[in-house]
Amino acid sequence: MPHRQNCFNHQKLDILELKGMRFIACHGCLPEEKTTPQPFIIDATLFLSLKAAGESDDIDATVDYPKIYTVVEKIIMGTSVKLIETLAEKTATVILDTFAPVQRVKITVHKPESPLTEHLSDVQVTIFRDRNVPPPDEANLRR
Repeated sequence: MPHRQNCFNHQKLDILELKGMRFIACHGCLPEEKTTPQPFIIDATLFLSLKAAGESDDIDATVDYPKIYTVVEKIIMGTSVKLIETLAEKTATVILDTFAPVQRVKITVHKPESPLTEHLSDVQVTIFRDRNVPPPDEANLRR
């Protein structure tokens, strides 16, 4: 059986991380989650080359992270959704569509005050998306 290379190892990329972006918003499946704001914490890991920026000290040679924060904020503070998976997917898609140097993203959405938090300290979802590799087709995975 041929060795399958992990998509994160086939190219040397650097990492830019924004951790702990905190927003208060209304997302969830329960009726009270649609009207009662709760915290959502987003971690975004961006895979891209930072070599030119490091050598030139030029902000135009990198991704301006305040702009990434603004993109994430618009998604989380925007239209209410049921699932944190949806927030993660939207965030990954917009980052890849907006910032051309970014080749891959890892997005984690934390929901520390979910209805289950009396039994859990956090509920979170983490997704990985690659600019050149579409996400798996769920219908084909079930066959």
